[in-house]
Amino acid sequence: MPVIVTSTVLPTAAATVLVYTLVVVIGLAMASPAQAYLDPGTGSMLVSALIGIAAAVGLAVKMFWYRVTGRFRRPRRGARPGGEGGSPAHE
Repeated sequence: MPVIVTSTVLPTAAATVLVYTLVVVIGLAMASPAQAYLDPGTGSMLVSALIGIAAAVGLAVKMFWYRVTGRFRRPRRGARPGGEGGSPAHE
């Protein structure tokens, strides 16, 4: 009597993400006719949008970097604003 072995392979999360990614990439890679006119102003608009996106990303990275490095900096020596001797109005 032959032994029949069946195995069920359940996809892992990584395999599922890979399959979805491949489906999206293949779907975006398929070319179809656009039936549209792109004038020279469209290129200028795209360039200015890319510059704006780059500036926004740069600012976000800068703000994040200052928050990260601020946690590791030593407190400054001297009088703090609003503390004792910090303002002549309190004298």
